Amino acid sequence: MIWMVTVLLAVTSCSFTTKKFDADSDKDRVLIELMMYVLERGHFDLKEVDDDFSERVFEDFIQALDPLKRHFLQEDMDDFEAFRFELDDQIKNQEFEFFDLAFNRLQMRIKGAKDIYPKLLDSPFNFEEDEEIDTDYENLAYAKTKTELRDRWRKQLKFSALGTYYDLIDTQNKKLEKLSQQEDEDGLEEVVVEDDFEPQSLEEIEEEARKTTRESIETYFENTKDIERKDWFGLYINSIASQFDPHTNYFAPQDKDRFDVSMSGKLEGIGARLRKERDQVKIDEVISGGPAWKSGELETGDLIQRVRQEDEEEAVSIIGMRLDDAVDLIKGKKGTKVFLTVKKVDGSIQEIEITRDIVEIDETYAKTSVVEKNKVKYGVINLPKFYFDMQDYNQRNAASDMKQEVKRLIDEGAEGLVIDLRNNGGGSLSTVVDIAGLFIENGPIVQVKSSDGNKEVLKDKDPKIVWDGPLVILVNEISASASEILAAAMQDYERAIVMGSEQTYGKGTVQNLVDLNRWMKGSQLGDMGALKLTTQKFYRVNGGSTQLKGVASDIVMPDRYMYIDLGERDYDNPLPWDKISPAKYNKWKGYKDVESVIKASKDRIATNNQLSLIEANAKWVEEQRERNVFPLHIDLYTKHNQEIEEKAKKFKKINDYETELEFISLPYELKEIEKDSSLAEKRERWHKNLKKDVYVEEAINVLEDLRKQTVGSKLVKVN
Repeated sequence: MIWMVTVLLAVTSCSFTTKKFDADSDKDRVLIELMMYVLERGHFDLKEVDDDFSERVFEDFIQALDPLKRHFLQEDMDDFEAFRFELDDQIKNQEFEFFDLAFNRLQMRIKGAKDIYPKLLDSPFNFEEDEEIDTDYENLAYAKTKTELRDRWRKQLKFSALGTYYDLIDTQNKKLEKLSQQEDEDGLEEVVVEDDFEPQSLEEIEEEARKTTRESIETYFENTKDIERKDWFGLYINSIASQFDPHTNYFAPQDKDRFDVSMSGKLEGIGARLRKERDQVKIDEVISGGPAWKSGELETGDLIQRVRQEDEEEAVSIIGMRLDDAVDLIKGKKGTKVFLTVKKVDGSIQEIEITRDIVEIDETYAKTSVVEKNKVKYGVINLPKFYFDMQDYNQRNAASDMKQEVKRLIDEGAEGLVIDLRNNGGGSLSTVVDIAGLFIENGPIVQVKSSDGNKEVLKDKDPKIVWDGPLVILVNEISASASEILAAAMQDYERAIVMGSEQTYGKGTVQNLVDLNRWMKGSQLGDMGALKLTTQKFYRVNGGSTQLKGVASDIVMPDRYMYIDLGERDYDNPLPWDKISPAKYNKWKGYKDVESVIKASKDRIATNNQLSLIEANAKWVEEQRERNVFPLHIDLYTKHNQEIEEKAKKFKKINDYETELEFISLPYELKEIEKDSSLAEKRERWHKNLKKDVYVEEAINVLEDLRKQTVGSKLVKVN
């Protein structure tokens, strides 16, 4: 996803650093001017900023502001309509009349909505009334009057309350039934009945349902209150940027920080995940191995009330503060200290001193398990993303970790390897090249083409092969970008069998992250954030693009996504598929008869009841997703839900499935697990999921067959 492009970083001799700004300069104007400047000189497929462009920005921004159409009225849309074909000119002239109008109108409508919902939730809902709600908001007309808008709010709140009302009645009925039976039936043993359980009346249940709905909508408005004008403007900026292609985005400063963390899996701070709960900042999770975890003083559920830096005497209250601003106060450079005044779960108040450090997010990194079948050991490596440190590639990255994990599997005597790339959305191109190089002698891994037609071939130049045994790569529809490069390269070399969905995501473009502050030296405007823009397309070594088409699996397995619109091809404005000339490479000739292995797997899949059930469930889910109209009468709602529950019963067996395989961590990790209960819990959960995973089971079956067909690493020249 990220590839540094020297040409773009140079751009031209023109620079924004030469401009002078007054303290009250319009940062928005400079930001959009700077963004368009970079896009016009760096984007792979530059779009004409014209009336059509304007219309797309207009529609996307309005949709983003009010997706449920419960704020704007038709009269607002009539006012906005004058700008439908004017935004191209406003963008070019750095004018924001439309944005200001839409933003201010939205704030007014949100304020009005805050007066609507309390009155609606003060009175009981009539669940005996015969009415329905249409949740196809995209095609729903805007309310023409405030009365109509109020009724829309009423139906949405009633729909939410009805769901809770139904669940509460259903739970109570099961408890009553359990109390009346000596022996449990039909799953009633799963129902917990408290010693002090007393049945509620329907009126009391309805009141509780409204209370739950009120809490939910109040949380929505609390979160909305935290959204500042600059956040809404960021939404507008992205409505513009995304018209160039789906992966071109503006990152505000805090979004850029989150992106860096997601790519590297590391951050500097105390090592705790926080969330906003009304006006309070709550510890949602203490990250294993981080400073807070090591100190042992913070725990999940604690409320942080004040924050004091080591060089300051006064603590800052963060009660009612935006979560992003509170996080900025709490995180900091490695080695610095922060003092947190915390209300503990038991109600006591404590000031806790924590020395900040580098925190590694375990979920980001590759993890490995050993599995044995018929006295033969195999390895499974799950790679969540192709992570790397954007400041220093030599720091921990996906390639170095993969190499280490493969070597550990070799030490354990593994004779086959599964690389699980399911749900892996991509990452660094460099790590893909290095990882692919673990499995072949040397050669091209991916081709990259720039907008000027220049082509570059990224190669593995190391002749050493780390793993020359059987190899399977698991993918699904969400495997994207870098995942597709690795799968495609191994497929083109005939080095691995690719298994999973019919095709992967279909993202064949390369993005470059540009720090917009590089043009703003000496400016008083503050941090301008960054722009991620598409600068190149990548191609397989056989010349084909993965754009839109993705990578087709050698062995297709039904999955829950198979009937859902998911992938690059489902965006409004993706770049097209094309192809270029193939690179010169040597195919792997280490297998005798791969086709027989593929056929044997397809035969097993055709008779696998679990996979048949998964496919039937996928079709059923598609049918449910197409339903947009729901009854608001309790009897009709109950009938509808009971029909769904009855049909869903047969699909519950999907979760009951278990293989005969047993999974265990590598020796080095077993030692870490002894000291880290959190890691132990995570690995236990992962291994439990692997044991129930029919896809991994079949991948091991394929490895078992492939092992018998392995003759060693022989290459044959192509082209």
